[in-house]
Amino acid sequence: MSRPAALASLIFCALLAVISLAPGWISPYPPLAVSPADAFQGPSWAHLMGTDESGRDIFSRVIHGTRDSLFIGLAATGLGMSIAVILGTLAAMAPRWLDAVVLRTLEALYSIPSLLMALLIIAFTGPGTWPAIIAVGLSTAPGYARLVRSQIRHLRGSEMLEAATVLGRTPWQKATNHLIPNALRSLTALITLGVGQAVIWASALSFLGLGTPPPEPEWGAMLAAGRTYLHFAWWMTLFPGLAIVTVAAGTTLIGRALGGRVRTI
Repeated sequence: MSRPAALASLIFCALLAVISLAPGWISPYPPLAVSPADAFQGPSWAHLMGTDESGRDIFSRVIHGTRDSLFIGLAATGLGMSIAVILGTLAAMAPRWLDAVVLRTLEALYSIPSLLMALLIIAFTGPGTWPAIIAVGLSTAPGYARLVRSQIRHLRGSEMLEAATVLGRTPWQKATNHLIPNALRSLTALITLGVGQAVIWASALSFLGLGTPPPEPEWGAMLAAGRTYLHFAWWMTLFPGLAIVTVAAGTTLIGRALGGRVRTI
């Protein structure tokens, strides 16, 4: 990855951090402030991204929605990777018959489209922010677990692990001190890309009415609310959609930068 791209990814991370931690510094209005007299106003200096059907400022809602959407993406990715580390490590270090059982199970789950699996999980847990996190996290775990297993099996034959064996390290010490950290380091770029994908899936669930409920400023829910008025209030869907695309593209850029960095270490 070139230096300008790496610099751009760093600036993007810093911008997301500022928006997520202190959205009130940027947004000119409270995200839930209702003003019926200002409903359906187009983009202007007073409302940079226009207003919605309740007169709420869309720019403020998009800014405040960054924290919610990123939290869902990070939490879901963290949950999925935690489960993946347990299953992938178990499969890689277990006897051959147990490895085959775990691997066949992961392949069967991986064959189910992630969004479909998330919808199935939501059907049991019910809609909401935390059910969406659990659904997206569980649906991504099988794919991550297969990669973790592959990385750990590759590392088991390395000189590093042979040295740990000579030093008398226990299997638990070898897994926690050597195998898992190095496997995750090699998957850093993929994890970063997973955050953007999780944001998209969480927004899709909210768009379907199965994620964060309105009136919370979540991008998918904002898209769902704006589709009714698309023919005359296009800004209600355009700007939340652009926010989703920007985060997805930005995490892709960060992932590529991290991937290049990991390869050069």
